[in-house]
Parts: sequence; C-alpha cells; structure tokens
Amino acid sequence: MTMSDPIADMLTRIRNANTAKHDTVDVPASKMKIAIADILLKEGYIKKYEIEKVGGFDSIHITLKYGRDKNVKIITGLKRISKPGLRVYANSEDLPKVLGGLGTAIISTNKGVLTDKEAREQHVGGEVLAFIW
Repeated sequence: MTMSDPIADMLTRIRNANTAKHDTVDVPASKMKIAIADILLKEGYIKKYEIEKVGGFDSIHITLKYGRDKNVKIITGLKRISKPGLRVYANSEDLPKVLGGLGTAIISTNKGVLTDKEAREQHVGGEVLAFIW
C-alpha cells in the first residue's frame, strides 16, 4: 500500500520519538525529507542526521536534541500545514510567522526548501509545508 503523505509520516515519527524521549528515529529517505532534515539541523532542532542503506533502501537516521535532561524538549511542536487534500500556498509578502517569529515555517519554493526567514530574504513564496516550534 502506498503512503499518501510521506512528509506527514516523517513529522509524525519525529513527534512520536520526541514524546517518547527516544535518542534517534529512522525515516525512509527522499530528496524532500533530506531537505527538511537539513533545515531542522540548521535551525538547531536536531543534533544530526545520516543517510544510510537499510535493506536496499535509503533511510534517514535522525538524532534528536534535548536540553540538560530528556525532560527539556527542544521540539515542542510540529504541525503539517499543506496536505494532499488541501494545499496551502503563500506569496513572499504573506509568508506566515510561527509564534511571532520564535518558531520556523518550512516552505517549498522554486529555489528549494527554505525557512520562512530565508524565503522572505530571497522574496520568494511557495507551498507552506510545516510549522515547527
């Protein structure tokens, strides 16, 4: 059976692993998911990620980040915005701010997958994939 929303699956795996206080989580790889993991790393929400072969398929091995102990979570929320049934687009002037700029919106643009801040700087809009805070 094919998956209808692989990005939502990735975000749900990260959210569940974070709630269960796991150190790592594995996600099936794609170019879009690697770009999202790269943004999560750049913004400081995860420690690192590695791409590895598992049973002939590529998998992203994500190491989650916590505070001093595992009770302090760096990722407090993850939300999928644009879904297969209802796509959400925004132009460069109407890009959303997450928690007044404290969180990050992940935007798929014609210049690649960018954060809301990078998309504003480059004056490009696109599909609003997810919010993370």
